[in-house]
Amino acid sequence: MTHAPTLVLRSRRVFTPDGERPADVILAGDRIAAVSAYGSAAGAPVEDLGELALLPGLVDTHVHVNEPGRTAWEGFTSATRAAAAGGVTTLLDMPLNSIPATVTVEALRAKQEVARGRVYVDVGFWGGAIPGNTADLEPLHRAGVYGFKSFLAPSGVDEFPHVSAAELDEALTEQARIGALAIIHAEAPHVLDAAPQRAGRAYADFLASRPDEAETVAVGQLLETAKRTGARVHVLHVSSADVLPLLDAARADGIAVTAETCPHYLTLIAEGVPEGNTAFKCCPPIRSKDNRDRLWDGIRAGSFAAVVSDHSPCTADLKRLDAGDFALAWGGIASLQLGLPTVWTEARARGFALADVVALMSTGPARLAGLARKGAITPGHDADLVAFDPDAVFTVDATALHHRNPVTPYAGRELTGAIRTTWLAGAPVDVHGSPRGRLLDRTETAT
Repeated sequence: MTHAPTLVLRSRRVFTPDGERPADVILAGDRIAAVSAYGSAAGAPVEDLGELALLPGLVDTHVHVNEPGRTAWEGFTSATRAAAAGGVTTLLDMPLNSIPATVTVEALRAKQEVARGRVYVDVGFWGGAIPGNTADLEPLHRAGVYGFKSFLAPSGVDEFPHVSAAELDEALTEQARIGALAIIHAEAPHVLDAAPQRAGRAYADFLASRPDEAETVAVGQLLETAKRTGARVHVLHVSSADVLPLLDAARADGIAVTAETCPHYLTLIAEGVPEGNTAFKCCPPIRSKDNRDRLWDGIRAGSFAAVVSDHSPCTADLKRLDAGDFALAWGGIASLQLGLPTVWTEARARGFALADVVALMSTGPARLAGLARKGAITPGHDADLVAFDPDAVFTVDATALHHRNPVTPYAGRELTGAIRTTWLAGAPVDVHGSPRGRLLDRTETAT
């Protein structure tokens, strides 16, 4: 790293680990060299942001890029353009729905080869723990994946089957041995199988098919297994607030468990889903207004380590918007570009500060994944930054978003907060120019 200053970003609202304050952020190449008193820096060009908030780049640890194999659904170029436009400077790609799934070193290398030279932000990779690949976990971990995803219920794609109770025990035992993080889609298949399954345009029928009990039973099973094996576990996309007391009790019992939730669970409600609008379908589902309020209570209580997108797009035809049948539509929310304004809009209305959102969408996810140089404006960290106007108001135009297929439940929604500039490794990201993102591994080496 060169120590000669290359750029100074000056703002009256810089969000550092010590709090919000006026400051000069001095960049030296691709790193933050110093954070000094406002107006004090010299020796490099100054970009004065005025009252724009200067935030650490967001870290999104839950993104389905779907390439190779399902590039028509998304892809590294389109996903990372959307990320950069949304202030996300680092993302971790899920091991599905690509073909092959990232469950062997060979599959990881294939995915890295496709991504190399085509990403607009820094990208790392999760591995998958599925039935029969326990012997692949240690080699994958050595190869740089950030941990291993498992489903406790069917994933929706044949190449990524879910694990049984015995297979979960085996996978967590191995992950505890090698010191890997297990990230889990926790819904109980027998509860889902027993729930009413009705086709049609009524969202209430779809919601009934994925009850809160599916999450609470699965999380209970996961926590018992984590306690027995000593594994470190992370519960993905918590939609049911009924899970929160289980997590709190487990942590009090010494179980190493964290959890995340997503913008759609914090901003959307079942009562507001229009009939037949399958853009709102995801699994687990968007639940009631009361449930949303309790999730925010969990945010306030510190129950969540992160808020991340679970960006899971597909082609428009698979959303079945023509028929509006929730039973037939692919389940997944496309929102990678909109996470910060959606969460900020709701958080602000509930009395949260912008620093709270930064903690959940940048610092927290970076800490979760062990991204030691991400998630904070502090000397030595990567110069990944976002200029954000917290007062700007805009209406979402789905056709103007950068993800590949213009389907989102936020279409037409008025949001507060706009990303003005995203810097990656010390330089502004031009989503229409050449990609400069790096491929990361667990030790933060990059290629």
